[in-house]
Amino acid sequence: MIPIDCYRERRLHLASRMERGVAVIPTAPERVRNRDAHYSYRFDSYFYYLTGFREPEAVLVIVAGGVAEPARHILFCRDKNPEREIWDGFRYGPQAAQETFGLDEAFPLDRLEALLPGLLADQPAVYCSLGYEAGWDARVMGWINQVRQQARGGVTAPSSIHDVRPLLDEMRLIKSEEEIAIMRRAGEISGGAHRRAMRAVRPGMSEYEVEAELLHEFRRHGAQAPAYTSIVAGGANACVLHYVENDARLNAGDLLLVDAGCELDGYASDITRTFPVNGHFSSAQKDLYQLVLAAQAAAIEAVRPGNPWDAPHEAALRVLVQGFIDAGLCRGSVDAVVQSEDYKRFFMHRTGHWLGLDVHDAGDYKREGQWRPLQPGMTLTVEPGCYVRPADDVPPHFWNIGIRIEDDVAVTSAGCEILTPAAPKTVGDIEELMRERDRSITREYGYG
Repeated sequence: MIPIDCYRERRLHLASRMERGVAVIPTAPERVRNRDAHYSYRFDSYFYYLTGFREPEAVLVIVAGGVAEPARHILFCRDKNPEREIWDGFRYGPQAAQETFGLDEAFPLDRLEALLPGLLADQPAVYCSLGYEAGWDARVMGWINQVRQQARGGVTAPSSIHDVRPLLDEMRLIKSEEEIAIMRRAGEISGGAHRRAMRAVRPGMSEYEVEAELLHEFRRHGAQAPAYTSIVAGGANACVLHYVENDARLNAGDLLLVDAGCELDGYASDITRTFPVNGHFSSAQKDLYQLVLAAQAAAIEAVRPGNPWDAPHEAALRVLVQGFIDAGLCRGSVDAVVQSEDYKRFFMHRTGHWLGLDVHDAGDYKREGQWRPLQPGMTLTVEPGCYVRPADDVPPHFWNIGIRIEDDVAVTSAGCEILTPAAPKTVGDIEELMRERDRSITREYGYG
């Protein structure tokens, strides 16, 4: 868990970067799934990063006091309501929320409209998620216009509106030890789920049965939800990058690509493993798998402080392209294939992304046109892949092979830490784990 003091420090840091002005940051709304049923609630990542508060219908207001006076941290949230708590569960209410989450002040949410114009009076700027949701943009402008109506009384309205997200993105980009500890634990849980999937899979199963094993393991170990919709893609489905139907039958000669990770205390894990449904890689499958694994190893080696963000991708790409040439999938020199981008028939995505409160986490990849250098505390995925669809100029033994190998890493002062080592990924480790599966079946049922 992240100590409450950390959230206050984040708010103070944001206030110092604002210099003067008022930030207005709402949490996410509840979403109706159908009629009276809602989607499972998930708070807004920016709001949660600054508060640790998980209830819906809440707004954080930070008044940056400048040099002369301290910043004020104000929460607007649902009031206590014993009747609604019978139906929907516990609510903190303003008083308990203020005390529990270290806020300076807290008010019922229904007082937001009355109090916001006064908080904006004589402030030079408003900081909000500008352009993210039209309804909130309109509310902010409404509050500013209310302040403008007091001009004859000597009250000045904010003269500028800023998007608060770039400031918060830079803060979120560098993870604290507490954040990395949560992500490490999320990686352990997700790695265990992938191990469970490898042990559970059988020819003739449906993809959704494997997905159920993943979800079981996530929840069994305390993760609140999947970090994203799991991809469980057998055979040709693995060549669809965002395949989520998960309803096909699994065949004995196919590979199964599983891209799945849990969310723990708001933080995402993101792991992909690819393994044979019958427990044994064919020769062609093994050749391409070893190639992707070598590309991932080269990329992880390039994750170190001072290297540009693009270094892991470039390292993986050159390994993959050489392998594609050796396998007869591409023709020409490595430099020529890279320049022509012919490799994109088989590897069409980048090698990673930021990871944190969002599975594709906040933060720019370039600054002033240049790939930003990696720094200790940054967390990212490393996920090269190879996807071979049938084509006249592609050797048939490679058709419908889709492979991705993905781990989560944290940049350290000496290089990087792999946060997801619990999921096997070498050919030997995967096949041995699946042999254990077969031996357990033999012991249980008396046949192989």
